[in-house]
Amino acid sequence: MNVKNVDHIGIAVVNLEEALKFFEDVLGLKCQGTEIVEDQQVKVGFLPVGEAELEFLESTTEDGPIAKFIQKNGGRGGIQHVALRVDNIEEAIAEIKEKGYRMIDEKPRYGAGNASIAFCHPKSTSGMLLELSERK
Repeated sequence: MNVKNVDHIGIAVVNLEEALKFFEDVLGLKCQGTEIVEDQQVKVGFLPVGEAELEFLESTTEDGPIAKFIQKNGGRGGIQHVALRVDNIEEAIAEIKEKGYRMIDEKPRYGAGNASIAFCHPKSTSGMLLELSERK
Protein backbone atom coordinates (compact mmCIF):
# COMPACT_ATOMS: atom_id res chain seq x y z
CA MET A 1 0.00 0.00 0.00
CA ASN A 2 1.27 3.45 -0.85
CA VAL A 3 -0.05 6.20 1.43
CA LYS A 4 0.66 9.43 -0.43
CA ASN A 5 -0.39 12.10 2.08
CA VAL A 6 -3.13 13.29 4.38
CA ASP A 7 -6.02 13.85 1.99
CA HIS A 8 -8.32 15.68 4.39
CA ILE A 9 -9.52 16.06 7.94
CA GLY A 10 -13.28 15.56 8.32
CA ILE A 11 -14.90 18.00 10.72
CA ALA A 12 -18.53 17.60 11.78
CA VAL A 13 -20.36 20.92 12.07
CA VAL A 14 -23.85 21.94 13.09
CA ASN A 15 -24.04 24.66 10.42
CA LEU A 16 -21.78 24.49 7.37
CA GLU A 17 -22.13 28.13 6.30
CA GLU A 18 -21.42 29.37 9.82
CA ALA A 19 -18.33 27.15 10.12
CA LEU A 20 -16.97 28.21 6.73
CA LYS A 21 -17.40 31.90 7.59
CA PHE A 22 -14.64 31.89 10.23
CA PHE A 23 -12.15 30.03 8.04
CA GLU A 24 -12.85 32.27 5.05
CA ASP A 25 -13.18 35.63 6.83
CA VAL A 26 -10.45 35.23 9.44
CA LEU A 27 -7.96 32.79 7.92
CA GLY A 28 -8.47 33.73 4.27
CA LEU A 29 -9.14 30.16 3.12
CA LYS A 30 -11.52 29.69 0.20
CA CYS A 31 -14.22 27.04 0.02
CA GLN A 32 -14.07 25.17 -3.26
CA GLY A 33 -17.86 24.75 -3.30
CA THR A 34 -20.30 22.52 -1.50
CA GLU A 35 -21.75 19.16 -2.39
CA ILE A 36 -24.52 16.97 -1.01
CA VAL A 37 -23.67 13.28 -0.75
CA GLU A 38 -27.11 11.69 -0.42
CA ASP A 39 -26.06 8.18 0.61
CA GLN A 40 -23.93 9.60 3.45
CA GLN A 41 -26.60 12.15 4.45
CA VAL A 42 -24.18 15.09 4.44
CA LYS A 43 -23.56 18.46 2.90
CA VAL A 44 -19.82 18.91 2.42
CA GLY A 45 -17.56 21.91 1.93
CA PHE A 46 -13.81 21.60 1.20
CA LEU A 47 -11.20 24.18 2.14
CA PRO A 48 -7.77 23.44 0.64
CA VAL A 49 -4.80 23.94 2.98
CA GLY A 50 -1.53 23.08 1.27
CA GLU A 51 -1.70 19.51 -0.05
CA ALA A 52 -4.57 18.59 2.29
CA GLU A 53 -8.09 19.89 2.82
CA LEU A 54 -10.42 20.59 5.69
CA GLU A 55 -13.69 18.80 4.93
CA PHE A 56 -16.64 20.29 6.79
CA LEU A 57 -19.63 17.95 7.16
CA GLU A 58 -23.17 19.08 8.00
CA SER A 59 -25.85 16.43 8.42
CA THR A 60 -28.77 16.63 6.00
CA THR A 61 -30.95 14.46 8.27
CA GLU A 62 -31.63 14.32 12.00
CA ASP A 63 -30.48 10.69 12.24
CA GLY A 64 -27.51 10.60 9.86
CA PRO A 65 -23.99 9.59 10.93
CA ILE A 66 -22.82 13.19 11.36
CA ALA A 67 -25.94 14.13 13.36
CA LYS A 68 -25.29 11.13 15.64
CA PHE A 69 -21.63 12.13 16.03
CA ILE A 70 -22.66 15.67 17.02
CA GLN A 71 -25.24 14.32 19.49
CA LYS A 72 -22.59 12.08 21.11
CA ASN A 73 -20.30 15.11 21.25
CA GLY A 74 -22.69 17.13 23.39
CA GLY A 75 -24.32 18.94 20.48
CA ARG A 76 -20.99 20.30 19.24
CA GLY A 77 -19.04 19.43 16.17
CA GLY A 78 -15.43 18.37 16.02
CA ILE A 79 -12.93 16.24 14.18
CA GLN A 80 -14.84 13.20 12.97
CA HIS A 81 -12.23 11.44 10.81
CA VAL A 82 -8.83 11.67 9.14
CA ALA A 83 -8.45 10.61 5.52
CA LEU A 84 -5.27 9.33 3.92
CA ARG A 85 -4.82 9.33 0.16
CA VAL A 86 -3.76 6.02 -1.34
CA ASP A 87 -2.74 5.07 -4.87
CA ASN A 88 -5.10 2.11 -5.16
CA ILE A 89 -7.97 1.85 -2.72
CA GLU A 90 -8.94 -1.71 -3.65
CA GLU A 91 -5.40 -2.93 -2.98
CA ALA A 92 -5.32 -0.97 0.29
CA ILE A 93 -8.58 -2.57 1.48
CA ALA A 94 -7.30 -6.04 0.55
CA GLU A 95 -3.99 -5.48 2.34
CA ILE A 96 -5.67 -4.27 5.53
CA LYS A 97 -8.02 -7.26 5.57
CA GLU A 98 -5.17 -9.64 4.69
CA LYS A 99 -3.28 -8.42 7.76
CA GLY A 100 -6.28 -9.22 9.95
CA TYR A 101 -7.71 -5.74 10.48
CA ARG A 102 -11.35 -4.77 10.07
CA MET A 103 -12.88 -2.45 7.50
CA ILE A 104 -16.28 -0.79 7.68
CA ASP A 105 -16.36 -0.72 3.88
CA GLU A 106 -15.40 -3.98 2.19
CA LYS A 107 -15.54 -2.23 -1.20
CA PRO A 108 -14.87 1.38 -2.22
CA ARG A 109 -17.82 3.75 -2.35
CA TYR A 110 -18.41 7.26 -3.67
CA GLY A 111 -17.08 10.11 -1.55
CA ALA A 112 -17.33 13.86 -1.94
CA GLY A 113 -15.02 15.44 -4.48
CA ASN A 114 -15.40 12.44 -6.81
CA ALA A 115 -13.19 10.27 -4.60
CA SER A 116 -13.40 6.53 -3.99
CA ILE A 117 -13.41 6.00 -0.23
CA ALA A 118 -13.47 3.26 2.40
CA PHE A 119 -13.42 3.48 6.18
CA CYS A 120 -11.29 1.36 8.47
CA HIS A 121 -13.10 0.13 11.57
CA PRO A 122 -12.16 2.19 14.66
CA LYS A 123 -11.52 -1.06 16.58
CA SER A 124 -8.59 -1.64 14.23
CA THR A 125 -7.18 1.89 14.52
CA SER A 126 -7.13 2.45 18.29
CA GLY A 127 -10.47 4.26 18.19
CA MET A 128 -9.84 6.67 15.31
CA LEU A 129 -12.16 6.74 12.30
CA LEU A 130 -9.72 6.46 9.39
CA GLU A 131 -10.81 6.97 5.80
CA LEU A 132 -8.84 5.80 2.80
CA SER A 133 -9.30 7.98 -0.26
CA GLU A 134 -8.33 7.54 -3.90
CA ARG A 135 -8.75 10.46 -6.24
CA LYS A 136 -8.56 9.94 -9.96
